[in-house]
Amino acid sequence: MTSSNWRTAWRVYLEPASLRMLALGFSAGLPLLLVFGTLSFWLREAGVDRSTIGYLSWVGLAYGFKWAWAPLVDRLPIPLLTRTLGRRRSWLLLAQATIVLSLCGMAFTDPQAALTPIVWFALATAFASATQDIALDAYRIESADTDRQAALAATYQTGYRLAMIWSGAGALWLAARASEGSGYQQGAWQMAYLAMAASMAVGIVTVLLSPEPVRRELPPAKDLGEWLQGTLVEPFADFLRRYRWQAVLILALIAVYRISDVVMGIMANPFYVDMGFTKDEVAAVTKIYGVIMTLLGAFVGGVLSMRFGVMRILMLGAVLSAASNLLFAWLAGHGHDVTALIFVVSADNLSAGIASAAFVAYLSSLTNVSYSATQYALFSSLMLLLPKFIAGFSGAFVDANGYASFFTGTAMLGVPVLLLIWLAGRGHQGPRHQDSAPLSD
Repeated sequence: MTSSNWRTAWRVYLEPASLRMLALGFSAGLPLLLVFGTLSFWLREAGVDRSTIGYLSWVGLAYGFKWAWAPLVDRLPIPLLTRTLGRRRSWLLLAQATIVLSLCGMAFTDPQAALTPIVWFALATAFASATQDIALDAYRIESADTDRQAALAATYQTGYRLAMIWSGAGALWLAARASEGSGYQQGAWQMAYLAMAASMAVGIVTVLLSPEPVRRELPPAKDLGEWLQGTLVEPFADFLRRYRWQAVLILALIAVYRISDVVMGIMANPFYVDMGFTKDEVAAVTKIYGVIMTLLGAFVGGVLSMRFGVMRILMLGAVLSAASNLLFAWLAGHGHDVTALIFVVSADNLSAGIASAAFVAYLSSLTNVSYSATQYALFSSLMLLLPKFIAGFSGAFVDANGYASFFTGTAMLGVPVLLLIWLAGRGHQGPRHQDSAPLSD
């Protein structure tokens, strides 16, 4: 492989479509922690009990069931907006505007005075954020051919991770700077959340300046029944028609591909605490080395997928993800050692970045651009349901068997994934050149 070929592969990240995904990824990643980790910190400082904070995490179910309204995002036009901006950009702009308004609502609500309004605003933020994800996934898939999806996924993940740093550590830093003295101060959190709402301007401006993917005209429905058939049933029927018996194999692979990472991740922070690592040590290692290696892994995964094919890198990502869990098992016996923690966290995040870039590219290759929003929403929801369910038992497993056995067990969960990738690779159809739609001028 010549150096010029590698330079050509890396240059894809400077293309307009990749740079757009960087900004839109930032817009997609910003709301997540504002209804999870950052909100939990705010509520706890305001004196809300831990049980209530735990129940409030259920607002995140909006992300797990976004496939339910994805068909509407795929087909339903928005009055005035769709005619002006197009189908994908109109839904993106509506979702982003709703996120801004909901975050402002949270900012002007004091949880010490009234908790119910902030719950409703958080739910609206999560729902709008999930809707933005649906429209953005469809926009990305329709913006380039399959061989560039890994690169778009890598820049999307970069923007997403940067936004999570800003909405997590950045929001806490802003609230701390705005505080006068110690103790809970609503004004400080109000300023932080208003700043987060203003940060959504990155995505809004990008949508307004971006071209709409070439629209694929669909035959008009004769009546409501035919419209519902085309909107709700046909996206799923299309997937089954195209892959037939292989559809079960593909869905099984999607359901378990990230199982090693997700199940292990639930016990990562308790493990750090039990190993004697301080909050400063964990924050420094995960926020610096972890983020850098995740971003590096995403870019490397994107380039390797373009050069060697998605299925090969999908296999590589699965092997590395499972193997990195064994490093945590080693660390459990090694003891408190910051240098060792840096090595383990760096290897784990590099593996996750490579696996994620290849996986997003693989999911994108499975979609039909006529139903890209609905089909991708189904895939991205399915990939978390089983791992999240199993992860709920991780604490009990650690209590009974210890951390070393737990981490080893999560690595073994990745073995069946390798078999599924091999089987799926034998029937993988490759790029969908006939279905891809370039961006309009």
